[in-house]
Amino acid sequence: MTDAAKLPSAQPGNLLTVAIATYEGRELLETALPSLAGQSFRDFRVLVVDNASEDETVEWLRERWPEVEVVVHERNLGVTASLNTCLRMSRTALVGLFNNDIELDPHCLQELVDAMHEHPAAGWACAKLIDFHQRDVLDGAGDVFSWLASAERRGHGQRDHGQYDEPRAIFGACGAAAVYRRSALEDVGPFDEDFFAIYEDVDWDLRAHLAGFDCRYVPRAVVYHMGGATIGSGLTDFACYQQWRNTLWIIAKDLPADALLRHAPQLLLGQLVVLATAVRDRRLGVWLRAWRDALRAMPNVMRKRREVQARRRVELSALEAVIVGGAPIKGINAS
Repeated sequence: MTDAAKLPSAQPGNLLTVAIATYEGRELLETALPSLAGQSFRDFRVLVVDNASEDETVEWLRERWPEVEVVVHERNLGVTASLNTCLRMSRTALVGLFNNDIELDPHCLQELVDAMHEHPAAGWACAKLIDFHQRDVLDGAGDVFSWLASAERRGHGQRDHGQYDEPRAIFGACGAAAVYRRSALEDVGPFDEDFFAIYEDVDWDLRAHLAGFDCRYVPRAVVYHMGGATIGSGLTDFACYQQWRNTLWIIAKDLPADALLRHAPQLLLGQLVVLATAVRDRRLGVWLRAWRDALRAMPNVMRKRREVQARRRVELSALEAVIVGGAPIKGINAS
C-alpha cells in the first residue's frame, strides 16, 4: 500500500471525525475507505462502528486499514443506535456521518469543512449525492420536508443538469453524507433511538431547526451513493412500517402547537394519503401495526415533546421558511 492510499492517522487535535456505521458491509467499505484515503483535506480521523457483522469486517479493517478506529457492537442495535455510537466516540469539533455505500469526490471533505467555516450559524451541512451507478443522475440535493409530514431527497432521480448547483440553506441532510458541528449536537442531543432505521435524520433536523440552527447544502461536495445498499431498497414492509410509525412520532413530538393548528388540514391529508397507499399496496396490516405501536409509545413521545419544545428558540415563521407547502408523497427514499 502506498502512502497516497493510506488514511491519515488520528491526532489529538484533529478537526473532523469521519464516522461510518456498518453492518455486513465489508464489500461496500472497499469502495468507501479508498475514497476517504484520497481526500485533499487531511485533518481527519476515521471511525467505523460495526453492528455485529458476520462478514469479517472487523478483521479486514484491522489488517487492511490499521489507521481506522473500530468500535464493535456485540449485537445488531439498529442504524440509529450505531449513529449515536459514532457521535459518542467522536471527540472533534466537526463530526461527519457517512453511509458505507458511498464514494467521495476527492475534494468532498474540504468543501464541507469550508462551508462550516463560512457559515458559523450552520449546525450541519450536506453533500450533493449522485447515483453511484448512473453518474449523470441525482440521488439527492439536500432533504426537504413538507407539511404533509413527508420527507424526500430534493431532485432524487432527476438528470443532473446543474439545476441544484447553487449553495443554499436547506431543511436537512440525507443521512448518507453530512457533517455536524459538535456544539449543535450537544445542544440538540443525539438521534432518537426509538427511530430504529428511518427518519431519525428528519427528526434530528426538525429539532435542530427548532433550536435555531441552519443546515447548508454544499453542491461542490460530491458523494456517489449506491442508495439502499445499506438497509435495502424499495418499499418493503419493514421500510413502510418504520416510516409510517416514525412519521406519527415526528408530528406528535417535534411540531409546535401553533404549527399543528395552522397546518392541521395538510397533516391530515398526508395521513389519508398514507392510508390510501397502504390499501392500494395491500399493506393495511402494516399500517395498522404502525399506528398501534405509535400510539402505545405516545406517553413516552409526549415526554420527549416537552423536552424538544422547551429548547425551541424560533418563531413559527422560521420553521415555515424551511418546510415546503405540501408536495405529493412519492414513497420512501431511505438513506
